Amino acid sequence: MLISIVHDSGYGHTARVAKAVAEGVGQVHGAEAKLFAVADGVDWPTLEASDAIIFGSPTYNGMISARLKQFFEDSTKAAWSELKWRDKIAAGFTNSGAQHGDKLNSLVSMALFAAQHGMIWVGLDLMPGNNSSTASPDDLNRLGSWLGVMTHANVDQAPDVAPPASDLTTAQYLGRRVATIVGRFQPA
Repeated sequence: MLISIVHDSGYGHTARVAKAVAEGVGQVHGAEAKLFAVADGVDWPTLEASDAIIFGSPTYNGMISARLKQFFEDSTKAAWSELKWRDKIAAGFTNSGAQHGDKLNSLVSMALFAAQHGMIWVGLDLMPGNNSSTASPDDLNRLGSWLGVMTHANVDQAPDVAPPASDLTTAQYLGRRVATIVGRFQPA
């Protein structure tokens, strides 16, 4: 099972989340993760051969990054016009410097993009963490998202410190979930 992770990262935080997603993919027997930073170019044939594509972007001003948007636009000729990604599993993740930062808009943009390609979107099946007096910021899904993974990195912290471990573990969970679902779609 080949799962590609296509992402952009302005300061390194989203790239760190992408690596955590890839680690989660690698926890599923038979699954292989390929990381593609859009700034380095995209291998369209590998994306076409992938069983799933997970999209990742920082959230800037409530939107995905310009580079990921450019990748989305470039995919029109490379993949959309012939629906080359039809029935592939898709998922997404985003990071911002604000705890909320309007990250939902970025995930909605990714999900709509995937829908237009005929892909099957996979969200999180986790209850929200950190939502009661007995909960903790160390909980999985501490930012309470179902559409995809939301992470938060303080703007004054480098990628080796932020996002926090709970967000990275949630990203691993998404990678594992996508790989497990891809496995269900594999021929017996």
